[in-house]
Amino acid sequence: MEQSKTLYLVDGTAYIYRGFFAMPHLSNSSGLPTNAILSFVNMLKKFINEMNPKNLAVAFDRKEETFRHEEYEEYKANRAEMPDELIPQIPYIKKIVELMNIKILEKAGYEADDLIATAAKRAEAAGYDVVIVSADKDLMQIINDKIKMYDPMRDRWYDKDAVEKKFGVPPEKVRDVMALMGDTSDNIPGVPGIGPKTAAKLICEYGSLDNLLQNIDSVKNKKLKERLRDHYDDALLSKNLVTLDCDAPLDYDIDDLKKEEPDKEGLTKIFRELEFKSQLQLL
Repeated sequence: MEQSKTLYLVDGTAYIYRGFFAMPHLSNSSGLPTNAILSFVNMLKKFINEMNPKNLAVAFDRKEETFRHEEYEEYKANRAEMPDELIPQIPYIKKIVELMNIKILEKAGYEADDLIATAAKRAEAAGYDVVIVSADKDLMQIINDKIKMYDPMRDRWYDKDAVEKKFGVPPEKVRDVMALMGDTSDNIPGVPGIGPKTAAKLICEYGSLDNLLQNIDSVKNKKLKERLRDHYDDALLSKNLVTLDCDAPLDYDIDDLKKEEPDKEGLTKIFRELEFKSQLQLL
């Protein structure tokens, strides 16, 4: 891939949580927790040093509820609240990304995944290759010849073939499989009793969720047929919930995503406040 025509989109929220739980408690002399901040900076800098991206953006979730909560009140209701020690670290993380002159993508009412999907599709339309930096399986639904995914923690790449190997269907049918199997981590109901293998088998056989639901009577397994009838609405709801919005209202130009030189003065000031001696030495 030609770097000047490749856009890298980082799942910043995933980086934050991974960093927070990976690094033991750490704080500066004033008592501010800093473990998530330091871990995030280390991971982001490592990625930049390895990939040398010319076009880059970092996407974050926001605290507001999203359009998915409006459709289904129980969406992500099983998730624990953000840890108290993490809350004060979020503004510092975003400020550091700004000082690194990296474009931040965030929008009230939308998840980071939707913003990544929107930016990826816009970049593809503008003739760019796209690399999504994440391990989130939800993002695999938009992978194609121009859009790939890289999981930096496992050093694993996902193209169309890798997605099909994982789900048993090509990327464009991942939503249908996920709608049937549900997702306990996001509290998406799916159809109880249908796991990933059965879901993939059904979608391969019927071609799509819609066609399956229109032809429930032809399903040979009696229990499976009953489950599909009983949870018809849940399957349709689940597909809506897992479908990424590729047209979120983001206001930016593709040139805004070009990576610029960092604000060393600003970074020096914030790293001194956080007492990140190692980061100060690297500036």
